[in-house]
Amino acid sequence: MTSPRFSPLPGAAYHRLARTPAHRWWRHLLTVLAVLLAWLVAAAVLYGGVAVLAALAGRPGGPDDLPDFGPRGSLAVDFLAVAALLPIVLSAAWLQGRRPGTLSAVTGRLRWGWLMRCLPVAVAALLLMFGGSAALLAVTGAGGDELGLDGGWTGLTSFAASMAVLLAVVPVQAAAEEYGFRGLLLQTFGAFARRPWVPILLQAVLFAAVHGWGTPWGFLDLVVFGTLAGYLTVRTGGLEAAVALHVVNNLVATTLAAATGQLTVTETAADAPWQLVVANVPVLVGYTVVVLWLARRRGLAVAAPEGVPSGPAVFPAAVPFQPAVIPAAVPFQPAVFPAAVPSQPAAFPVAGPSQPAGFPVAGPAGPAVAPGPRLAGPPTSSGGRD
Repeated sequence: MTSPRFSPLPGAAYHRLARTPAHRWWRHLLTVLAVLLAWLVAAAVLYGGVAVLAALAGRPGGPDDLPDFGPRGSLAVDFLAVAALLPIVLSAAWLQGRRPGTLSAVTGRLRWGWLMRCLPVAVAALLLMFGGSAALLAVTGAGGDELGLDGGWTGLTSFAASMAVLLAVVPVQAAAEEYGFRGLLLQTFGAFARRPWVPILLQAVLFAAVHGWGTPWGFLDLVVFGTLAGYLTVRTGGLEAAVALHVVNNLVATTLAAATGQLTVTETAADAPWQLVVANVPVLVGYTVVVLWLARRRGLAVAAPEGVPSGPAVFPAAVPFQPAVIPAAVPFQPAVFPAAVPSQPAAFPVAGPSQPAGFPVAGPAGPAVAPGPRLAGPPTSSGGRD
């Protein structure tokens, strides 16, 4: 059973889940530094190992003059380097004095049913987003190269091979970014702020910053995405809605690149023009509204369950061991019987002079007296006789 010291406070919102009874300010600083260091080491080992393997296989040098396994292999390595953040972040939750499951949702686990419910909404939103972006780019004369649509069809075999790689690495990469920014960073900032907007905005700015500086519009687009994803995470009590949106967004973008043979393009969302921002923001807001409506209908838990102990378990103080106390033995004493009374004969009343049995003494005999005649009484009024 999990120690109460590693449980969130009852009724805590998602952004406050790192504020456990084991909360110490230095735990959060140590956690962020440990995650950053561990991720840099993991990425260095991954890139170095792939370069060595490519050199041993006689592969030619890539854009960085390092041997690689071609566009698909390079893309897979880039995405896997980001995906390495996921197990690191989950493990680092223990440094903050809490369970890794509290990064997923207020229930302490990822709610897969809710995630599946959000996926079709995210697909519809991304189709509208890319369709609106393409239409706006066409109207303004910017061309389809901003969406990676200027290349030709790459062919079914190449496309299928690229999709096999993308389906394997993109979902994990997108989830890792959500666990890192909307999970760890949002909750770390939330441990010091009761209101959710401060941690939401801080993690959104950092999320945009790590994608690089391309255009002001691209930076703004990333800030809006991070803000709405963070807001959804807090309001729904978990990362599911944000993960669904991020996974579908990255899959749609990379699928278009794979279809047109542009997986080697180094442009990111930070390089987006204003047309994409104008098309994206309304759709992101719409996705947020629909997901919140579905969450209310579903009765989704948005706070840590009640009844979770808020502090360490308290046990009564131990009583020092004492041996059983046996009463002192009473010295043996023989049974005491009353002194014997001298034998005496039974006390009967002393017999008096002998007398005959007490019958009445008969008097002198007299003559027999015959009963007199019975006199007849007067007749009764009814004329009857006695």
